[in-house]
Amino acid sequence: MVKQERAARTRESLVHAAAEVFAEEGFTAASIAEISRRAGVTSGALHFHFDGKTSLALAVEERAGRALREAAVVQGERDRAGGPLRVLVGSTYTMLSLLAEDVAVRAAFALCADTTHSGRMDLRRQWRAWVQELLVGAERAGLLAEGVSPHDATDLVVALTVGLDGLGGFEADQEARELLHRIWTVVLPGIAGGEAAAAVLVEAFDEEETD
Repeated sequence: MVKQERAARTRESLVHAAAEVFAEEGFTAASIAEISRRAGVTSGALHFHFDGKTSLALAVEERAGRALREAAVVQGERDRAGGPLRVLVGSTYTMLSLLAEDVAVRAAFALCADTTHSGRMDLRRQWRAWVQELLVGAERAGLLAEGVSPHDATDLVVALTVGLDGLGGFEADQEARELLHRIWTVVLPGIAGGEAAAAVLVEAFDEEETD
């Protein structure tokens, strides 16, 4: 049992260290030596748990995927009564917090854009699927503006939010959140329009002020 706990801690340290290095340096520049050093283990110990950088990257992506799914579930339960558009806007604030606080999420998004790494999980695709599901729900509820398709709206929202890591340099501070709110103030009326957009923006801004 003690050995198993020690092995689990070592694996945890290695995944965290790998996430830090991938987020900072990218997949190609990341070295096993640096990951081992940050984890406080030898390269031999690293290879006992992982075959190499690719298996480490996959472990980082899997952890980030779990974090994103768990956050989506929590966000959905919290804002479900406000409808799919409220969940969508709230999810972008949640994503901002994840990028600031979870290095595995930052690393996974960086790995998505790295052509030298071919992972099993594309966090951007997962995020896109979540956004599209919510916008399809909004269309069914009659909340989208006339002539706006869920597909086109999804492209727009993903394009705007995939770079959320730049809003405040990974800091989910008030300034970054206010910038995100200004973005939604411009974009949401074009997607939803009318009273639906106004209500969602008021709810989102009020909640951010109280958090």
